[in-house]
Amino acid sequence: MNDQETAAAHALRLVTARFPHALGALLGGSAAHGRAGSTSDLDVAVLVPDSDRSRREVVRHDGRLAELFVNTVADVAEFFEWDRARRRGTVLFVYADGLPLHDPHGHLARTRDQARAVLAAGPPQLSPAEWEHGRYVLTCYLDDLVDTSPADRYEQLALADHALREATHLITAHHRAWTGIGKWLPRRLLSADPERGRALLDGHRAVAERADPAPLAAAVEQVLDLLGGPLREGYARPWRA
Repeated sequence: MNDQETAAAHALRLVTARFPHALGALLGGSAAHGRAGSTSDLDVAVLVPDSDRSRREVVRHDGRLAELFVNTVADVAEFFEWDRARRRGTVLFVYADGLPLHDPHGHLARTRDQARAVLAAGPPQLSPAEWEHGRYVLTCYLDDLVDTSPADRYEQLALADHALREATHLITAHHRAWTGIGKWLPRRLLSADPERGRALLDGHRAVAERADPAPLAAAVEQVLDLLGGPLREGYARPWRA
């Protein structure tokens, strides 16, 4: 068996052992596409009857770590809307792109159709207040990054990380694209805007490898220019917002 088949067989054994009442299950993430490493965990979505409960669990089965996304059939639609509101669509992508493992009554197929419809609609737009706050925060990170001495490496690296994350959040929102965290941040960023995304990632690398903030600062300025420019004086926000 290849890596994908091995992962799928392992995931199916896990589902059979822990969820004998499952109405559907699939394998998501890198393992579903044969890209997982030897220590990668398994992302497994499981549909259960409404008599059970929705939850997220991390378990170890036969020596392999697995992250379980367990949902009742009744909860799926509400959960998908919650996942969409975060603009990352983590579980939506698991259902839409995953490898089916078990679907005795067609519940999984219908749920996959739901997930794909939500993904096709795209993430929610940012409100005017969220756009303004994002521009202000990214401007602050830009100013601090430029002002920080290369000798203060801890501070410089922390600022570069925050600037990259906030810029990704805004540029994916600008393109009505899904965003991501961790390894999905560069993937979603490059998918949404290859040119500006590459500039941001190369700029972040320049800070990490050479303590040079100039390329990242220039890339962040490009993002801000796309969104109306830096925002400093004139910004206001209720303290409870």
